[in-house]
Amino acid sequence: MEPFNPQFFMRTDLPVEGPPRELVGYGEKPPIVRWENDAKVAIQVVVNEEEGSEKTFAMGDQENDILYEFPFMQEGTRDLAIESMYEYGSRAGIWRLFRVFDQAGIPATIFAAAVALERNPAVAAKMVSRGDEATGHGLRWSNHFEMTRDEEREAIKLAVDSITALTGTRPLGWYCREMSVNTRELVVEEGGFVYDSDCYNDDLPYWTVVKGKAHLVVPYSLVVNDCRYLLAQGFGSPEHFIELAKATLNRLRNDGDDCGRMMSIGCHPRISGNPARADGLARFIDYAQQFDDVVFMRRIDVARSFMEQCPADRQVGSTAETGT
Repeated sequence: MEPFNPQFFMRTDLPVEGPPRELVGYGEKPPIVRWENDAKVAIQVVVNEEEGSEKTFAMGDQENDILYEFPFMQEGTRDLAIESMYEYGSRAGIWRLFRVFDQAGIPATIFAAAVALERNPAVAAKMVSRGDEATGHGLRWSNHFEMTRDEEREAIKLAVDSITALTGTRPLGWYCREMSVNTRELVVEEGGFVYDSDCYNDDLPYWTVVKGKAHLVVPYSLVVNDCRYLLAQGFGSPEHFIELAKATLNRLRNDGDDCGRMMSIGCHPRISGNPARADGLARFIDYAQQFDDVVFMRRIDVARSFMEQCPADRQVGSTAETGT
């Protein structure tokens, strides 16, 4: 008999770089939390402000970026069609989204790539005037797993410095493009962040331990996310987006227990900033606002509310430093 392939019989993870997998979570009894106005569901509308910082031949990357309306692109040369779609987000789409939020009277969290704000500082000024949260989304919209540890450390520092200069407030949250095995350690090492969102593994914030320090994670989601307008298995129309968003909210409001949870909506100015898609987002916001147990919050406010109700020492014990 030939020897068995040992991979078919693995039961535990091998020693690997990066954070350990956290598969158990809260289990059957998550903490019972409530958000602003005693709400059961906290919706965070997240705008990924990336346009102008993406990979382009114009910036010397020798490649065009992805997430374009059509499934093809120029190879080996500038693709002006893709570039101009990103320009739409910066020129028109972001302002339509701001109008949607202004009309609904809701705050937003902006996952801000620093270079995108540098190239359109009026967006940073509008964020400040509205009181939106600027979460660090990298220096550029670059894959962090492509960087060395030192390159990533420097990119995080420069992003923090730039966003702070443009908005007057340092970012307290972090969510980069395609995290590396080093990202979370570097975020904790930097020392000024309250939370990171570089994972998709829960409907509630949770505490973890990084190098002996308690660290808060506020998970994100790629489900109610406008990238699905551009993916083959995604939204064919705003009605599909609304249908999925409503079903998500309905289940979170009536999830079979009394636990509060959060709901993330991911938007991009070049995608949801288009009229029909912005209209779909506006209609969902209007739907959600009819419920007394639903509130729209910034992610930093979700983080702070959770920290007050579920301090680190309740989840990670007294052995970890809990200076956050």
